[in-house]
Amino acid sequence: MAATEGRLAEIIAAHRHLEGPMLPILHAVQAEFGHVPQEALPQIAEALNISRAEAHGVMSFYHDFRTSSAGTHTLKLCRAEACQAMGCDDLAARALARLGLDWHETSANGQLTLEPVFCLGLCACGPSALYDGEVIGRMDMEKIEAIATEAGL
Repeated sequence: MAATEGRLAEIIAAHRHLEGPMLPILHAVQAEFGHVPQEALPQIAEALNISRAEAHGVMSFYHDFRTSSAGTHTLKLCRAEACQAMGCDDLAARALARLGLDWHETSANGQLTLEPVFCLGLCACGPSALYDGEVIGRMDMEKIEAIATEAGL
């Protein structure tokens, strides 16, 4: 815990001089620890002279910030309107059932985290997804199955 607090203090010090330092601090903390630990929010709030509620509000508003570490692989399925028009709602329901996960959950074996994302900018090739940082167009159950197999599900 002391090592975490020390590293957190270093991250805050490195970013607090920026205009609007909250998001850069949260991104750096998540990059360092794989998530933003709940115990980090009071320390961030104090350093930025804001309330813990404000820090929590910012953290919870942005879907990319996690309160626990993600799996080895991350699959983000686009939920935006263009992908909805291309069938992402049905695909998402089938993917959730196949993977045995709900949004923001990680598989029991720690291999796959499933997250919604709201537009990847690949609207002409919907439904789209992002798998371990790689954009995938025309996502379908065959591709979901390949990801599930790779993740040991």
